[in-house]
Amino acid sequence: MFRAPSGSTGGGVPLSSSQIQIQSTGDMTDQSQQQQRRAFQFHPARPPIIDLFNLYLGRSSRSDREPPNKTQKRVIALNRDLPPRNEQFLVDFEQLQNQFPDLELLRAVTESVLISLVIQCSNHAPRAEFLLFALRNLYTIGYINWDTFLPSLLSSVSSAEMSVSMSSTASPPPPVSLAQTGMQPSSTTIPSSNFQTASPASPLISVHGIGSPSQSANELSTIPLSPVKSSDIYNSGHHSRTNMLTRDNAISSLRQLCCKIIFSALEVNLKPSTHADIFNHMMNWLVNWDQQQQGSDEVDGIKSWKRDKALFEWLHNCLDVIWLLVDDKKCRVPFYELVRSGLQFLQNISDDEALFTLILEIHRRRDMMAMHMQMLDQHIHCPTFGNQRLLSQATTNLAGEAAINMRYSPITYPSVLGEPLHGEDIAVCIQKGSLDWERALRCIRHAIRSTPAPDWWRRVLLVAPCNRQHPQGPTPGAVFTSDMICEANIDRIVELLKLTNSEINCWQEWLVYSDVFFFLVKSGCIDFVDFVDKLVLRLAEDDHQILRTNHVTWLLAQIIRVELVMHALNSDPRKVETTRKVLSFHKEDRNSDPNNPQSILLDFISSCQNLRIWSLNSSTREYLNSEQLQKGKQIDEWWRQVTKGDHMIDYMNMDERSVGMFWVVSYTMAQPASDTVMGWLTAAGHAELPGPNLQTNERITMMREVPPVPISLLSGFSIHLCLKLAFQMEEAMFSGEHVPNIAMVETYTRLLLIQPHSLFRSHLSHLHQKNPAILSKPSATLLVLEILNYRLFSLYRYQGKSKTLMYDVTKILSTFKGKRGDHRVFRLAENLCMNLILSLREFFFVGKEGKGPTEFTETLNRITVVNLAIIIKTRGIADAEHLLYLQTMLEQILATSQHTWSAKTLRYFPAVLCDALIGRIDKRGLAIQAWQQAEATVINQCTQLLSPSANPTYVMTYINTSFPQHRQYLCAGAWVLMRGHPENINSANLGRVLREFSPEEVTANIYSMVDVLLHNMQLESQHGHPLQDLIMKACANLSYFIWNHELLPLDILLLALIDRDDDPHALRIVVNLLERQELQQRIKFYVANRGKPEHWLQTISFKRIELQKALGNHLAWKERYPTFFDDIAARLLPVIPLIIYRLIENDAAEAADRVLQFYSTFLHYYPLNVTFVRDILAYFYGHLPAKLIFRILNVLDIKKMPFSESFPQHVNSSNAMCPPLEYFASLLCNLVHNVIPQCNSKTDPLNNGMRTFINRNPTASQPGSTNTFECQKAFYQIQDPGTYTQLVLETPIIEILSLPVTAQQIVTSLVQIIIHIQPTLTQSNHGYHASTTSSGQGSALPASPSGGSTDSLGRCRQGVTGMGFVTRSGYASQQLSCLMIQACGLLLAQLPSEFHTQLYAEVARVIKESWWLTDGKRSVSELDSVVGYALLDPTWAAQDNTSTVIGNVVALLHSFFSNLPHEWLDKTHLIVNHLRPIKSVAVLRIAFRIVGPLLPRLANAHNLFSKTLELLLNMMVDVFGRNSQPSTPVEASEITDLIDFLHHIVHYEGQGGPVQPNSKARPDVLALCGRAIENLRADVQHLLSHLKTDANGSIYAATHPKLFQSPS
Repeated sequence: MFRAPSGSTGGGVPLSSSQIQIQSTGDMTDQSQQQQRRAFQFHPARPPIIDLFNLYLGRSSRSDREPPNKTQKRVIALNRDLPPRNEQFLVDFEQLQNQFPDLELLRAVTESVLISLVIQCSNHAPRAEFLLFALRNLYTIGYINWDTFLPSLLSSVSSAEMSVSMSSTASPPPPVSLAQTGMQPSSTTIPSSNFQTASPASPLISVHGIGSPSQSANELSTIPLSPVKSSDIYNSGHHSRTNMLTRDNAISSLRQLCCKIIFSALEVNLKPSTHADIFNHMMNWLVNWDQQQQGSDEVDGIKSWKRDKALFEWLHNCLDVIWLLVDDKKCRVPFYELVRSGLQFLQNISDDEALFTLILEIHRRRDMMAMHMQMLDQHIHCPTFGNQRLLSQATTNLAGEAAINMRYSPITYPSVLGEPLHGEDIAVCIQKGSLDWERALRCIRHAIRSTPAPDWWRRVLLVAPCNRQHPQGPTPGAVFTSDMICEANIDRIVELLKLTNSEINCWQEWLVYSDVFFFLVKSGCIDFVDFVDKLVLRLAEDDHQILRTNHVTWLLAQIIRVELVMHALNSDPRKVETTRKVLSFHKEDRNSDPNNPQSILLDFISSCQNLRIWSLNSSTREYLNSEQLQKGKQIDEWWRQVTKGDHMIDYMNMDERSVGMFWVVSYTMAQPASDTVMGWLTAAGHAELPGPNLQTNERITMMREVPPVPISLLSGFSIHLCLKLAFQMEEAMFSGEHVPNIAMVETYTRLLLIQPHSLFRSHLSHLHQKNPAILSKPSATLLVLEILNYRLFSLYRYQGKSKTLMYDVTKILSTFKGKRGDHRVFRLAENLCMNLILSLREFFFVGKEGKGPTEFTETLNRITVVNLAIIIKTRGIADAEHLLYLQTMLEQILATSQHTWSAKTLRYFPAVLCDALIGRIDKRGLAIQAWQQAEATVINQCTQLLSPSANPTYVMTYINTSFPQHRQYLCAGAWVLMRGHPENINSANLGRVLREFSPEEVTANIYSMVDVLLHNMQLESQHGHPLQDLIMKACANLSYFIWNHELLPLDILLLALIDRDDDPHALRIVVNLLERQELQQRIKFYVANRGKPEHWLQTISFKRIELQKALGNHLAWKERYPTFFDDIAARLLPVIPLIIYRLIENDAAEAADRVLQFYSTFLHYYPLNVTFVRDILAYFYGHLPAKLIFRILNVLDIKKMPFSESFPQHVNSSNAMCPPLEYFASLLCNLVHNVIPQCNSKTDPLNNGMRTFINRNPTASQPGSTNTFECQKAFYQIQDPGTYTQLVLETPIIEILSLPVTAQQIVTSLVQIIIHIQPTLTQSNHGYHASTTSSGQGSALPASPSGGSTDSLGRCRQGVTGMGFVTRSGYASQQLSCLMIQACGLLLAQLPSEFHTQLYAEVARVIKESWWLTDGKRSVSELDSVVGYALLDPTWAAQDNTSTVIGNVVALLHSFFSNLPHEWLDKTHLIVNHLRPIKSVAVLRIAFRIVGPLLPRLANAHNLFSKTLELLLNMMVDVFGRNSQPSTPVEASEITDLIDFLHHIVHYEGQGGPVQPNSKARPDVLALCGRAIENLRADVQHLLSHLKTDANGSIYAATHPKLFQSPS
């Protein structure tokens, strides 16, 4: 073929050797790149190569345009006048190459020239065809390397397009970067060239290499320019439409030519990095397909532009390239890269069927893959607040103490890839009315009802935009917007109004809600103006006049003094409108009871509100109700009457009307009301505290006792008054001149317990901020520690502040433990810390910084390890980071401790803790050796100090001159000198010395004395002394220390003895001490003087116990500040449960039973008795005799526990028969009613608002419950576990753990209920009953969603009869079934790991015995249809009333997993192990569906993730392995969703969260995948071929910064 010489148009500018610059190749430094470019620029082969191509392209010779370069070597080049035929080109090129020995360099120069020619000649069809011909032929002789040529070509094309776009339009839209397509460009990408306009016929430009000289003016003058002026080309924003079209056509031609070149290249095997480059550029072109058209649209003002033929040609070519890359047969690029590319979200999709087809396929594959990331019924998974631990549903990369105050994500929103997302930017995008919106509202509504701690609210809420002081970026952890909070609060108000209108007494619900509402408004998360607007609209929507009372007015009166509300009513531009709306909520109640305090308050509350608004703003006074303002005079008149003269209201004998009017006064005259309450508490005056030998400056005056203010009166006070009262009481208690009476302290604590959200403050930091000098006074420190230890530490646990308080108290301990004589403050702080540690039920850090040894005392260190064992074994470790920190934490705790735990104790420790402690060296023998070495000196010193005739002056001599290593054996020396006769020693001197010791020295003495005591008992026993006599003598001597002279703290002595349970005598001594009359009498004295455990109910004056009687000589000593609640007996409350644990560990069940018999009533005072019972039953599950279980249950106040009716019958059953299914079903139904968040609203959002639900009555009695809780419980009534929701969840846990049947029987019963839950509920609602079969096979499964069948209901052996749950629940049967499954998963997740093991085995059995898996006649397509129907849709259970056995058990497992702590997820592989070997794709899909949604939770737990991923891969090997023989042959193309899912989850874990464009898989994960892939069939293997570390076969390895190696 011949070509005519070039003319002035159509062919571009012939290139001379000086105009063509070459591209650098490889991954080189800048310096080496510059050197190579320079070498290319002056390479002698360039001019002849250019001339040769010009000849064949029919372009003018360089000699006509450019003088020869004298520095270049003369070479011989063929020169013909007419372009030769194409076939001659290869011959000519081979003649040319023979002149240059460096073939590699010649290849690079050739590629560079070709890149330039492709860019310039792309819009000239004959020349483009020749370039294609030349490229193919040059590749055949090795002068084109596609792996270097293509990346360089594509990079140069991108630069050319960008440059011409910038020159063609003033404001080009930014192109999508390569990274946005999801896969990073490979590191072999060759840097793009710089471009300048040179061709008159094409807006595309000639290549200029980086660092090469620009063309001179003379050179440019020789270039024949087109009629278009160059100034027109660079005109900013004023191009003609013709030039725009010319530019677009040129770009289209270039892209089309590039695609044709790629087609040729893809005929051979390219490197993965090259495939990655091609894919990235193709995706960039597709994503920005209309970029060039946007400029012309703007210029011409045309909104839509018909793309011409050239555009669709390159678009189709580009699509063809992509299809070739992702073709399953070759799998050059995983289809997953398309799934995560974002191509399917193009806003302006071309009207092209081919592009639409690709996008449709991406959507299909994405939806299938995302399904594996989401749990069944995920849209109704929601935190229940049923336990203290709140599992965050979002992964975090924060470790250590930084995670303590991080924002918490209780729910997440699934992304299009199924990943859990959260954050403010996500939450604001949730559309109202969507499933995600309803799920968020469901969570908030449930939180408002179940009142979790304010700490939870602070971590999940956002300050409303109008209340933000400064602009700020999106909050990462937030999941709820201000609009969501606003709507949920309005829903709660409407719900309470409906209850009120039905004449149900729900005043307690209003009180609890007002506390939460006040907190939410004060925190700024509610836009008050917007809230009032929406509330008005919502109440106006109701046709039944729902607003009939003044409860809303009362609620707003509670918050009207909040600063944000005052600003809205006083300064906001809409203040007048808002005020009018606030006033519009007033309702006159003509039927109110004049003698009911609540009615009186609601009758006058509008008047209170009007008076407050009148004082706020004069501009809104005209809108106030004059009648209500006049009514305010009645309040003033009543107040004048009751405060006239010296008369004071008798707050203990107020009638109902007086109570109501005083409540009203609290809203109008808070300060006078506060002064009145303070007057009540100080009315009895004060008296001087008696004491011997007092100096004038030592006199202490104390307020005389009065009754505390009744909680029934306090509960109606306005929150504003409560705040004022709390402030005034703190001033009087901690800074006043008189010691407060117990009534004031008790009233103060009652206020905090009544309003846990509004009034809570961290006392130690709060008091320090008010006045740093307060806590420097021992009296103030003692008082605040007593309040915290005996009144408020349950409140701190509820608030989630136990750890913070523990750290603060630890600082006090570290200050006092080395100070001589300060025993009272130290021991009280230590006891408080003991309670705090034992109250923690989630993993905790022993120090705020998490570094260095702990500041705990030796006693606290030992208790911390024991409590860790209880936490880990009974509740698991929630976060992966905590597991990593465990070893460090133990090292911190044990750094200063020599203690080792006995083998009997360690056998009950969880494995993870036992493994960390098992290698610890037992140094108890060394302790005895140290004693024996020091014994002679110690006995000599003790003889001088403790002989009956010892000189008293020797006491100070001993204290000042003895060595510490000898002082720690003082009590041991005294024990030896006693020889069984306590009167042999001088107790006065011993007591004085011990009091002069520091607290830690006394502790060391106790531990040393116990070691010596037990050692001597062993020696005496070996010499034939009767053991019983030895124990009795030891107990008598210890009683001398404890009771006769009160020389040592009893609680520390008992703890020291039980820690020596390796000695057989230690626990016998402990039990003997607990059974002695001295202690029994002391306990009875405590109970008689303290009243009931519910101290807030006491209405008579408290008795103050004398300091000496309360604390004994050792602690009282020189102290004079009186006690309030402290007592030696009360110090034993945290100790006795630890004794019970130790007795059971040592198989002393009879002794534990006796101790509990003595102390069960006393333990009612233990603030953690519910937690103790629940945890001890779980800790020793399977090892407790029935008699001891019954004794443990008696620790609880049975009347206050919502046990099932039949529970006493089952727990006392002697035949150990499993309770019927109705029993377990009633437990689940009770959880649905009280723990699982409600699903009902006005309409069912899951059914597009078509089905209306019946609002269930929350006060209705629940099935199987003996105690009907008619109203919401206030916090002070259920301080353990903290909320009624938690109590309802803990109760069935306690019941199940107490049943005399095996875990297997219980789990089997629960699973049987779940697998038949839908037909059971459907039939029970119509009077029938459902059944289960012994084989676990369920109802007949339809192959399509056509309705559930109850064929199996006739095959019954044991059934659930007569429950009528649906009718009583108010739910539709299908919705109740979903919630029952959620409840069952929640319940099982709280039980010990023994139940989990049984659950995995039972579920696997049910799956394997399912008839449609065991029926050999079923075809593959039928099985796939069944599996897809049962498991594919994450919202299947709420869409129709069909159900499947498999679907139910998988939904159960997902609910179970979502509530499971991280540590316990380690056992989830058991269920798959039970299913293996897997022989069919159907079971493989079931296994993937079970395990798949777990993987996002494991993103930050690398070891467990790797273990789970390996399990999934091994399951695939079972079915698609080289040697596997599946029941029916299956093509690899049928599991593409599993292939995509594996790619996705590998990248998810590599990112540590949702996949980003730059997400990379971890090298060790790729290596793991690579090993497993080797065992797969070839057709499956190549689909996963990129998940390995071979850079020659994997685009991920080739583009991974840690795996890629430059090619040689």
